[in-house]
Amino acid sequence: MQLFRSKIYLALTLMLMVLAFGVLGYRFVADYSWVDALYMTIITVTTVGFSEVRPMGPEGKIFTIILIVTSVFIVGFAISIVTEYLLSRNSVELLKKKKMKNAIANLNQHVIVCGFGRNGMQAAERLKAYKRPFVVIEKDKEVIERYEDDILFIEGDANDDDVLLEACIGKAQYLIATLPDDAANLFVVLSARQLKKSLFIISRASLVNSQKKLILAGADKVIMPDKIGGDHMASLVVMPDLITFMDKLSVEGEHTTNLEEVAIEDFANQIDCNSLRDLDLRRKTGCTIIGYISPDGNYIINPEADMKLQPKSKVIVLGRPEQIKKLNEMFNIE
Repeated sequence: MQLFRSKIYLALTLMLMVLAFGVLGYRFVADYSWVDALYMTIITVTTVGFSEVRPMGPEGKIFTIILIVTSVFIVGFAISIVTEYLLSRNSVELLKKKKMKNAIANLNQHVIVCGFGRNGMQAAERLKAYKRPFVVIEKDKEVIERYEDDILFIEGDANDDDVLLEACIGKAQYLIATLPDDAANLFVVLSARQLKKSLFIISRASLVNSQKKLILAGADKVIMPDKIGGDHMASLVVMPDLITFMDKLSVEGEHTTNLEEVAIEDFANQIDCNSLRDLDLRRKTGCTIIGYISPDGNYIINPEADMKLQPKSKVIVLGRPEQIKKLNEMFNIE
């Protein structure tokens, strides 16, 4: 595209040079006024067939012949460049859309993010850091064009069932509704829950009253960013060092992960583990187990080493980025 832009600039420059050449030529060769010179240049270059302002002498006729031949070549060159650019751009856009559509069709167990505002963008960045497949539904074309090189987008309204189906909601595992309006999020939750009963839905809410309605509509979790932000700022006053330490555990990029959630099955397939002590992650990887999630969803903080491990349970491990990386590599955790 950069090559085409440079050619277009060249074509425009040549056109301006032809116009300037024609005006100056008719002004000084044929002794026309500036207005008549511009008029003669325009009708000559565009070949509209109007008669000249007044009869010209041999010098004026020779100059007109030169101007006609020159302008025909340059105008033809300009038209071919513009046409080629438009056709190429349409082809590139079609290829992009086809490639994106195929990529979305190949998604499985992915996340659907509805809306790419402030919260949607943060969710997308976090998912990218975890390397989780996701697709974003956004109706603002300018936003899509700005980020489409790095993120899969579907242009449309997330309230539309056809758009959700286009996002392969039938194969999705999660849906995150981050639209700025609570009513819009409510409709998204209702539509998504109707299309897939087992989908785990997380919705944003601005008002406290909306939280209960979203849960009734089918949302599994409802997040209030404004409330979280206020609590966070107040906590920085009450216990600043603890909150700063917790902030450093946040995932901000590919190489700064400090917390990892691991399914017991990832260990059971490779080692004989009946208890947390059998895992021995501290010695093997440097990571420390700080939490245990039972199959029924019960959270246990700082579990004992002799706690029995159950199928379909999970452990939460804490470690520096290089330790988390070692853990993932050792047990082939994706």
